[in-house]
Amino acid sequence: MAELLNYFGGKRTFVTAMAKKPSFDEIYMDLAEKLSLRSHCVKAQVGAVLTKDTRIVSLGYNGPPAGTHNCDIEWPEEGCPRDSKGSCSLALHAEQNAILYAAKNNVSIEGSTLYVTLSPCIACARVIFSTGIRRVLYKNSYAEFKNIPTDEGVDFLRKFGVEVTKMP
Repeated sequence: MAELLNYFGGKRTFVTAMAKKPSFDEIYMDLAEKLSLRSHCVKAQVGAVLTKDTRIVSLGYNGPPAGTHNCDIEWPEEGCPRDSKGSCSLALHAEQNAILYAAKNNVSIEGSTLYVTLSPCIACARVIFSTGIRRVLYKNSYAEFKNIPTDEGVDFLRKFGVEVTKMP
């Protein structure tokens, strides 16, 4: 087995050429998790990656519209004001930000795949379906996060033919 020499921080490390390569699903979910760290929300940090043909077409994370405010700075203890359902009244969801950025830049997302760290809420699911996203992979359950009985968004997407998978 051939060995490749890599340099990490000035130290020599040998890596075998036969090392298991991560799948694109793993790579893009890892990226979504890293993007979630950019969120200014004090309640939840969610990241999203939109891909098409194994290429990234858009990224997003939850938070207020660009150029408005940062919840962790203005309301560091309690977060932004809540709406009538107890959700953020000022924030966009990660998948909304990714979809809006693609639209703003005239990028087609028809037939694309969405990686998101929290399963879509019902409102986001309707947008996902309407924009032609065909596959959704998520890490954590929105229903568990919100303490509601079912993942309505996941159920909606599956009912209308969108492939939805919970990643480990």
